[in-house]
Amino acid sequence: WREVRRSRARSALVLVMVTFPVIAVVAADVAQATSSVSSVESLDRRIGSAQALVSALPVEGPVFQGADPDRGTMSQSGRSAPAVSLAQIQAALGADRPAVELRSRQLEVRTTVGALRVDATAVDLRSPMVQGLYRLTSGRWPAATDEVVVNQALVGHGYAVGDHLALVGRSARTIVGTAESTGTRTQPLVVGPLASLPAPPRTDIRTWLLGGPAVTWPEVRSANRIGASVLSRSVVEHPPPADQLPPRVRNLFTTERSQIYAVLALIGVMSLLEVVLLAGPAFAVGARRQSRALALIAANGGNPSQARRVILGSAVVLGTIGAVVGTAVGIGLAALLLPVLQGMQDTYFGPFQLRWTHLAGIAAFGFLSSFLAAVVPAWIASRQDVVAVLAGRRGDRAPSRRSPFVGVALLALGVLGAVLGARQGSGEFVIAGAAVVSVFGMIFLVPVVVSAVARLGRGLPLPLRYAVRDAARHRTRTVPAVAAVAATVAGVVALSIANSSDQAQAKAQYTPLMPVGLSAINLSQRTPDWPAVRAAVARVAPEAGIEDVTGADFTAARVSLQIPGRGAVSANWHSTFPSPVLVGDAADGAVGALLSPALSSADLARVDHALRAGRAVVFVQDAEPVHSVEIRLGRTHVTSVPATYVGVGMTATPSQAVLPASIAQRAGLSPRPVGLLLDGTPLTGAQEATLREALTGLDPSSYLYVERGYQIAGNEKVVLWILFGLGGVLMLGGTLTATFLALSDARPDLATLSAVGASPRTRRGVAAAYAVSVGLVGAVLGAAVGFIPGIAVTYPLTRNFTGEPGPSHYLDIPWLLIGALVVALPVLTAAVVGLVARSRLPVVARLE
Repeated sequence: WREVRRSRARSALVLVMVTFPVIAVVAADVAQATSSVSSVESLDRRIGSAQALVSALPVEGPVFQGADPDRGTMSQSGRSAPAVSLAQIQAALGADRPAVELRSRQLEVRTTVGALRVDATAVDLRSPMVQGLYRLTSGRWPAATDEVVVNQALVGHGYAVGDHLALVGRSARTIVGTAESTGTRTQPLVVGPLASLPAPPRTDIRTWLLGGPAVTWPEVRSANRIGASVLSRSVVEHPPPADQLPPRVRNLFTTERSQIYAVLALIGVMSLLEVVLLAGPAFAVGARRQSRALALIAANGGNPSQARRVILGSAVVLGTIGAVVGTAVGIGLAALLLPVLQGMQDTYFGPFQLRWTHLAGIAAFGFLSSFLAAVVPAWIASRQDVVAVLAGRRGDRAPSRRSPFVGVALLALGVLGAVLGARQGSGEFVIAGAAVVSVFGMIFLVPVVVSAVARLGRGLPLPLRYAVRDAARHRTRTVPAVAAVAATVAGVVALSIANSSDQAQAKAQYTPLMPVGLSAINLSQRTPDWPAVRAAVARVAPEAGIEDVTGADFTAARVSLQIPGRGAVSANWHSTFPSPVLVGDAADGAVGALLSPALSSADLARVDHALRAGRAVVFVQDAEPVHSVEIRLGRTHVTSVPATYVGVGMTATPSQAVLPASIAQRAGLSPRPVGLLLDGTPLTGAQEATLREALTGLDPSSYLYVERGYQIAGNEKVVLWILFGLGGVLMLGGTLTATFLALSDARPDLATLSAVGASPRTRRGVAAAYAVSVGLVGAVLGAAVGFIPGIAVTYPLTRNFTGEPGPSHYLDIPWLLIGALVVALPVLTAAVVGLVARSRLPVVARLE
């Protein structure tokens, strides 16, 4: 306690190193526990105050489910059949229970822009069993069949209490209140009495809330046998043993526990190693500060174990404080972050939850990391030369002759594990273990590298020469800091190579439907109102160009394309438009735009030449020289037309064929607009949402597609930013820790330099040189080690298992991110340290 209070700055530094991961993990654990709603916690929001929710499924034969049907329900036959009635379900349950029907479907609501798709629910809101499904926020519950309540998500589209809700294809309803679902937040919602929605046919799912006594597991299985699934409050709260579950669903959603434990163990070992390496230099400097006191203890008969206990005592005190403070602050941080996180989710979180066993384990982790960080400095302090310390001499022992061989052996073992993991179909865990072994091997090599850099620094300027030599003299504080930076960089490099390669594969395999920036509009009506669509586009996106997409009318009669002697055309076509045959007299305009992503420039030129010559263009997997195609209309009408075949392999094309207008008319097909293509300025996200709402008002089944090319998923972007940010913070933390501890330890030497004529800028230069030497050496070592698992994991992650043409695997190295870690961050750290370091120190006398 006295040493902790005497060295407040160093103690605070250790507390930050120990407390920071505890705070982060505690906050993450509490946030995850609160945001993850279990089956028991979600009962009220799913079945209200009822005893069960039973769903009659339109399937033939029995169904199989787990305790919670939403986590595993399957049919035996898979064939459709009329759903059973409520009377049959009541008979299967063995009792006549009170029941309330629950009807749900999607409707379209008129808005000022057009129409909006909303979730509509009809239920008897006066029933006690419904309590818990919705929360009234203003107004009152509906009483008549023409009254409804809406949620805030729908109010935001221009509605308020007292307004008439215009439903597409239905009579208007009066909004008498606002209510929120206890489950979803952002989806527009309409809730009304049971009569506000018609009863679904028996070919749809029908749902009832059941009251009365608890529904037991045998009763659930009885309902399953007639084709109904049951969400029972009693069964979810007291689930049956695994051996009572149907074999078909017993392992449906189970996860391999050994893999989970392996991942958790790997994360725990790496996190513990990182914290120990970051806090180790502070304990090393503290042990050096106490070296004279420990030497006096030894000179007066103290044994080495007593010296070790002096150093470890500080670790026990700081570890206890860090664990307790970190746990408390982490809980408070989670409470502050949860409202922010809730605003990013579409569903409501559960109650604020603290898993005390988890929190105790995290606190123990913090205490253990502090204790382990002091073990090596305590061991070194107990073996110090008493005479040299009492004489005022300092310096670490020479590095072990065995450590380089141990390091090389571990690195070789890590490379071997990475190679073996790369050759396996799913060797990610082998590669992860090899990465840990490689990092340990690198740690054994750090002392040798630090000493080698010091020997190579003879020709460097004074600040750099002094920094690298001082780092080699005091390896007990330098090696852990360099190793911490290297371990951080190795992890970031490995994960970034894996992520970048995975994205490279996804980008290479992404097939755009049209050039990036274009949009397609398709209406399902037989006679769509294209002028109204054009007006909506002009109103929402006036800068967008509009082109008609013309296709052959395949709705009037059965139409097929036949290759003489080879059968029907079976091209792999995928399009946003309903017709598999486009009509155009040249490969320009809409036709050229739609074909350009799938065809090369040479093939596109062949298509254009054929269309201008009046020949049909047919897309096939190969390109055998066939010169005609038969267009069959119905069973009897066959038209043979000249054709050019373009081989596209398995590439998806926007149509099976392109016909000139003259050939389409001669074959009896009726060319008509099948959609619109929007070019010019691409639609923004807001314009896309507004235009979709306007099109829904014109046609509830309308479809709008905007081609934006391959897009990195939002959660992947978050992961990348967290990865880079965490790596940068840990790297800066390790570098700054080592730098300021070194400056504190070197105060007498720097004061001596000042006394013999060094300029005030020398100390700033030395401070910046410390940061560069620690950060750069650690970053280079870490990047070199990170390449081993990073490259290896790309093989099982991106391997081509299908045998289709293309690379056997993908490798993409993010050189910009690696360069920023290896070069930019050390330089930035050096600049920061050089600016904030003191340039003048008081001259002190040295004891010899």
